[in-house]
Amino acid sequence: MTFRIYTVPLGRDNGFIIRGDGSILNLPGEEEMTDSIFDQQHGYYLEDLSTGMTAVCAKTITDADVVLFAGVSGDTNPLHLNEAFASKTRFKGRVVHGMLTTSLWSALIGTRLPGPGAIYMSQEMKFIKPVHVGETVTASVTIAEINREKQRVSLDGECRVNDDLVAYGRGIVWVPKRNAYGNK
Repeated sequence: MTFRIYTVPLGRDNGFIIRGDGSILNLPGEEEMTDSIFDQQHGYYLEDLSTGMTAVCAKTITDADVVLFAGVSGDTNPLHLNEAFASKTRFKGRVVHGMLTTSLWSALIGTRLPGPGAIYMSQEMKFIKPVHVGETVTASVTIAEINREKQRVSLDGECRVNDDLVAYGRGIVWVPKRNAYGNK
């Protein structure tokens, strides 16, 4: 049986193991989620958030990223995978999936702002320029609005390569209140 271990690089121990059958198992010693471990892994609560808060990450997109994304998503458009095909298009070469580029927003929302415990509700986006393999995408999300009654937070997202805006959009996420899980 094959196991793959994944961790989120945030200085927190929130790793897990994916079993060969695809089911998920917490790392050894974490089968029982204590309040202390839960608090260490949880992101911001609704009460902790304010407009203007921003999270940023950067990732150089590799050929492996594009191939793996094509496999996971099923988007095997030759514009992303076949240099001979893509070189005859207006892009003059392969381009990275737009959804791979903007998936960095999901990484930020799920791991940093608001972080673990928040869940996506919707995302609007617009793609401005193509991203090519080997380019570094800098993604950011900034809290634009907070609806405390409905526990919804609107975040404006941007993706840039160097100083060029390549994608932007607005996402809405649900964020738990501090006492939602019976915690302090």
